[in-house]
Parts: sequence; C-alpha cells; structure tokens
Amino acid sequence: MCSQPECQHQRRTDYHRKKLMTDTEYHQVALESQKQWREEHPDYQKQWRQQNPQRVENNRERQRQRDQKRRLRRRLLDKNNLALDLKHSVSAVWLLGPKLSNLDKNNLASAQVLILPSLTHSSEDRGPS
Repeated sequence: MCSQPECQHQRRTDYHRKKLMTDTEYHQVALESQKQWREEHPDYQKQWRQQNPQRVENNRERQRQRDQKRRLRRRLLDKNNLALDLKHSVSAVWLLGPKLSNLDKNNLASAQVLILPSLTHSSEDRGPS
C-alpha cells in the first residue's frame, strides 16, 4: 500500500463511496451531516458562484447539453419510435425506425444509417486520453 497523501486520500474516498452504497445507516448519517453543514453555512454556494464565474458557466453549459439530450430522447420516444442506444461514446450510435420493434427478439432489421458530427466536444465527453 502506498503511504503518499494522494494515495491515502484516494483510499478514503473509495471507502466512503462504497460505504455510502452498501450501508443505509452510514448514508443517512452522511446526508444529515451535509444538511447540517449547509444550514451552518447558508451563503457558501452564493459566494462560491461569485468567486468562480467560469466554472459556473461551464456547469450551466454541461447542464444545457444534458437537457438537450434528454429532450431529444423524450421527443423520439413520444413519437412512438423505438430508439436503441447501441454504444455510449463521444459519438452516440442510435437505430431509429418503425420496424425496429423486432430487434428485442434478435431479428434482423434493415436500417438507414446517418452519421452526424457532435455539435460540441467537452473534455468530460472525451474520456481519458
């Protein structure tokens, strides 16, 4: 085991995340602790946003992108089209069409493929280099 501060921090973080997922009492205590801290520091978020305007804007832009994806998925499904997300990556692959309902039975379906470039690429979407 590594005794460097970065390694110790990573081990504590990993333990905390695992404990939150597996121990409901630990999770509840953590939620209550966060709530108490927020009550004791009511202006923290407002001050952080004022001190970090670029990070705030980056967060807003990523949220806009997530909202746009969510609206697109909802629109496709609301029109009674079946959409299958085949692979999640920087380039998303989707099959759309009225005859795709048989794909859940592993039947072959013909499809027209359109490849559209992504509008924006954020470092979050690219993954590790």
